[in-house]
Order: sequence, then C-alpha cells, then structure tokens
Amino acid sequence: MEEIKNKTFGLLGKNISYSFSRGYFTEKFLKLNLTNHNYVNFDLQTIEDFPSILKSTPFLGGINVTIPYKEAVLPYLEMLDDTAKDIGAVNTIKIVKNGQLKGYNSDVVGFTKSIIPLIKEHHKFALILGTGGASKAVAYGLHKLGISYKFVSRKPSKANEISYSSLSEQVLKKYQLIVNCTPLGTSPEIEKYPDIPYQYLTNLHLLYDLIYNPVLSTFLSKGKAQGAIVKNGYEMLELQAEESWRIWNL
Repeated sequence: MEEIKNKTFGLLGKNISYSFSRGYFTEKFLKLNLTNHNYVNFDLQTIEDFPSILKSTPFLGGINVTIPYKEAVLPYLEMLDDTAKDIGAVNTIKIVKNGQLKGYNSDVVGFTKSIIPLIKEHHKFALILGTGGASKAVAYGLHKLGISYKFVSRKPSKANEISYSSLSEQVLKKYQLIVNCTPLGTSPEIEKYPDIPYQYLTNLHLLYDLIYNPVLSTFLSKGKAQGAIVKNGYEMLELQAEESWRIWNL
C-alpha cells in the first residue's frame, strides 16, 4: 500500500459520540505503530453534509457508516460491491482511484461469523426486529446460512414483514432465532426493549442483539431469564471492523 504522510479514517453517523469504531481503530493504529493514521467521527445531522466532509478531509483513507446513513449514503457513491448491492446498505466506504467512492458491507461478515457457533439444527426460522440498514445485512447473512426469516415491524408494509402484535406463542414456537436490529435498549436508555412476548421464549431460543452497550440489554436479559441463549453485538463489531480494515487495504 502506498505510504501517505497522513491518513484519516472516520465514522459517518448521527449522534455517535459513543462510537465503538473510533476507540477500536485508534487502539489498532497504536498497536500497528501507524502514527500517521487517525480515526475521527463524522457526526452529521443530515446526510446532505456528506460531500463537505469529503472536501474538507485531506488524505481520507476510508469511512465506516452507521445509523442512520447506511442506506441514505448510497446516492453519494460511484460504485457498489456486489454484496452491498444485493443488501442495499453500506457500512464501509473505500476511496478508490480518482477519489471515487465504493461501498461495501462488512456487517454481513461480522454477523455471520459471530452467530455461526451458536446456530443449532432447530434454528431454521428467524425473526428480525427492525427494518433498517443493519437488518438488511442480517437478512442477507441468514439467507446465506439457509435460515428463513421474517422482519418484524411496527408498520409492516411488505410480504415478508409481520407486526409485533402478531407474535403469538405459536409464532415464537416456530421462530426460535430472534435478532434485534432496533436501537431499543441502547445506553443510556437501557430500560427500553422490543415489544415481544418474552413469556413464550424457551431454552431452544437464541436471542442476538446488535446492541453492545450495555453488555446485557433488557432484550437479552429477558430472554436469558427464560433460558434462551443470548449474544450481544460486540464480536460482530470487532469482526466487521477488521473486515473494513481488510477492504481499505486491498
């Protein structure tokens, strides 16, 4: 990789002072003795300000993308990796020749690698809570693993979406893998949680929460109380960060 005097990487998002990525990559650069690299937050209230970031940031090496811009950033990119195109959401941007931007999705890598060790034979059907950009990567990953899924939405509008009110005991008996892709329960509002009938969960269920702060969200805590296997999103974040780093250095 061509050496540049300074190289800046960053996270594009909204209200992201809590950023996992900044701390992770800052520590990584220290370990690799990359003293000419730094990682910053591009905290934007509107995606329309994105071009100004590009203009005002010299030696930009790559960008991560988080809520709520994983889909909104697409019109600003010249190219998409095939996987990102299929998913319809981007969380990694690579600056290629002539300063053009190419979108990738490393969320799917992080999610699938982190959940595979927990998947049992009976986890054939999954519920995905939420319909945002992260949920699309989760759906793509589940499809690759041969697991059928439905999205759960407050306002279902598509054939593969169902409402929270339809989550009966019978439904939860069939769908024994549940992935929370909503921000409900994220610190500091840790008392919030998705509105599902937790009383119907059993030790056959696997609950996966993309949230990592707190370590045990109320969603996971309620599932654990019913005997379910639970996992938060921290490992997924680490794995997607490493995949982003690999992409930037291709």
